Amino acid sequence: MAEQRETHGQTHGPREPYLSGYAEILAGVAATGRRLTRDELEERRHLGERAAEAGHSLRSLVRLHLDATRASWPGAAGSGTADGVLAAVAQAVDAFAEGYERAQRLAVRQEEAARREFIDDLLYGRSDLGRLAERAVRFGLVLSRAHAVAVAEGPEAYDDTAPVTRLVETALISRFGDRRVLITTKNGQLICIAPGDQDEVLAFFAKQAYAATEGSRVAIGRPRSGAGGVVHSYEEALSTLELAERLELDEPVLRAADLLVYPVLTRDRQAMADLVLSVLGPLRGARGGAGPLLRTLEAYFDAGCTSAEAARRLKLSVRALTYRLDRIHQLTGANPADPVHRYTLQTAVIGARLLNWPAQEI
Repeated sequence: MAEQRETHGQTHGPREPYLSGYAEILAGVAATGRRLTRDELEERRHLGERAAEAGHSLRSLVRLHLDATRASWPGAAGSGTADGVLAAVAQAVDAFAEGYERAQRLAVRQEEAARREFIDDLLYGRSDLGRLAERAVRFGLVLSRAHAVAVAEGPEAYDDTAPVTRLVETALISRFGDRRVLITTKNGQLICIAPGDQDEVLAFFAKQAYAATEGSRVAIGRPRSGAGGVVHSYEEALSTLELAERLELDEPVLRAADLLVYPVLTRDRQAMADLVLSVLGPLRGARGGAGPLLRTLEAYFDAGCTSAEAARRLKLSVRALTYRLDRIHQLTGANPADPVHRYTLQTAVIGARLLNWPAQEI
C-alpha cells in the first residue's frame, strides 16, 4: 500500500505496520469460527498505542482497517460465517481503539503534569530562569516580554478542570484567539497571565471571572519584565487581594497600581502601630470602647467627609453623627472636620484597618 497522508496533509509514513497480523486473524476466524485470543487482543491494543504515539489520527486508522477487511475478505469455504468475521473485525478494531485511547489519555496526563510543573516553577520562581523561558514557549508565553498577572478569588476553590475555569478560558479564546495568554489555577484561585501591554485581556478576564463565579474579587498586578517579573506581578496581585480583605474594599476589580500607597504605609509596621495608638488610642476611653467611634471615622472619610452621607451609611441622624465627631475631637484632640487634622486621623484610621486594631492588640 502506498504511503498514506493524514487529513491535515502531514505525512506520517507507512501505516501498514499497525495492521500487522490482521489479515491472518480474519483468515483464522473464517476458517474456524473462533473469537480473537487474549494475546491477539493485547497485540491490537499495543498497535493502537503505537499509532497514537506516532501521531496518526484514529479516524484514518479505522478506515485503514475497513479497507484491509474489504481487500482480504475471506471466502465462504471455511466454517466461519460472515457474522462471525464481522464480530472479529469489531473485536479487533475495538481493541485497537482502546489501545489508541489509552495512549492518548496517558499523553494528556503527561502534558497536564508538565503544565502544572511549569506553572508551579513560574509562579514560585523555583527554576533556572533561562530554562524556564525555554519551557514557557511551549505554553504560549514569551518571557522576554513584560507580563502582568490577574488573580480571581471566588466563593469556592477552582482547579483546571472546574466548569468555571473552562468557561472563562473559552470566553478569552473566543474573544482574543491566540494572544499568548495563559489561564490556569493555583491554590483554588483563577489566574490569567498576559503580555503587559494587553490590558484589555486582563480586564476581560476580570469581567468574565466575576460573572462566572457569581461575584469574585479580582486583583491585577503591575506589568513586570522577564520570568522573575511574572512572579513579582503574581505576588503583587495576591497582596492586593489580602489588602482588599483587610480594608474591606468593595470594588470587584482591584489594580495594584491604584493601591500603592497602602504598601508604603505598612512598610514600617512599628511606625504605623505607634501612629494608630498615639492618635486613636484615646478612643478606648469612650463608652463602648474604640470600635463605634472608629467606625464613625471610617464612614465619615469614606463618604468624602460629608456628614449627611456618613450618617446615612451608619443609619444615624446627622445630629448623632455630629455628636460622635465632637466626642472624637474631645478624646483625641484632633478635629475630623479640620483639614490640618484630617490627614493624620485618616492615615491612622487606614493603619487601624491594616493592623486590625482594636480587635487585635498592636
